[in-house]
Parts: sequence; C-alpha cells; structure tokens
Amino acid sequence: MGEHLKKPIRADIVETNIVVFDIEGARNLFTHGFYGKPLGVSKPKGAEFDEPLILDVIEAHYLYEKGLIEVYREGRLIGLEELRDLGNKVYSRFQHLYAVYRDLRERGFVVTPGIKFGSDFAVYKYGPGIDHAPYIVQVKSAGEEISATEIVRAGRLATTVRKNFIIAVPEDSGRIRYILFSWVRL
Repeated sequence: MGEHLKKPIRADIVETNIVVFDIEGARNLFTHGFYGKPLGVSKPKGAEFDEPLILDVIEAHYLYEKGLIEVYREGRLIGLEELRDLGNKVYSRFQHLYAVYRDLRERGFVVTPGIKFGSDFAVYKYGPGIDHAPYIVQVKSAGEEISATEIVRAGRLATTVRKNFIIAVPEDSGRIRYILFSWVRL
C-alpha cells in the first residue's frame, strides 16, 4: 500500500478512536487494505463515501508503525509510544491483540474487529464486500485456560455464521500459535 501514498495521512485522536478527516486519505486507506470504517456507512462499496474514516487504535498503531499515518492529539503530533499507551488504556490485552493483528496483516489477511461475531477479530482473505470472513479469531494469552463451555459456545457461533474459529496465542518469543477449530456436519 505504501506506494500509493506520497506522505503519511493525518489522523486525529477523538476520544478513544483515531479519525481520518481528509476524505481522499480516508478513501485511500480503506480501498488499499480495508482499514477503518467510514463514519455512518454500514457497508461501504469501495471508495464511494464522503465521510471521515474511523480507525480502531489497533489498526492505527499498525498504520503508524508502517509510516502510512501520522497521529495527532489536540493538534500535536504524537509518537508511537503515546499511541501504544492509548491502546493499553482502551484494551487491557492491547499487546496481545496487536501482536495477532500485525501477524495476520503481515500474512496478507484483512483483519477487522470481530465484535459482531463475539470475537476479537474477523479475518478475510480478500476483504469485506468481496468475500465473507472465513475465520473468527479469539486472542488468548499463553497459559490462559479455555473451558469446554467456551469451545462449545465458539463452535456453535462459528457454525451459525459459517466460519472457522481460531484461538491465537502470542508467545514470548514473538511467534503466534494458531489453533483452528473447524466443525463439520456428518
């Protein structure tokens, strides 16, 4: 995506979200990676929107790290560490969530918040509106237990929405371990 940008796109912190008010920049981020969500647009079709783009702090951190956005707070350019501090305030598990998000993005997947599926992330091969997310991902820390009830609940949900359920476990080494659950009807 970097080749499409001449300079980083400005984004501003508004409460706990990061907002791209520049419509051209918003369209560029959305169409070249499905980053963010246009404000008030439930199912955007390509770059056919004229609204600001709302970024989650996790994806904003990734875009900042890649040099694709600059983030401002009250008119002042902030550093990556300050953005990470905001991430830690918004998500108690920010470090683990970000590690999984970054790993999946680096593997070429499109990653969006998975709240509507009761998980941390929905993961697409191509992107929303192009294909359906084949995976829902729940991030767990190493050593964190998962109960049989959680697995059954995840299985029921994944089957209902026709998705595979993945537990992602970031390890201290930086490696992410993925455990895929796939249910079949016999």
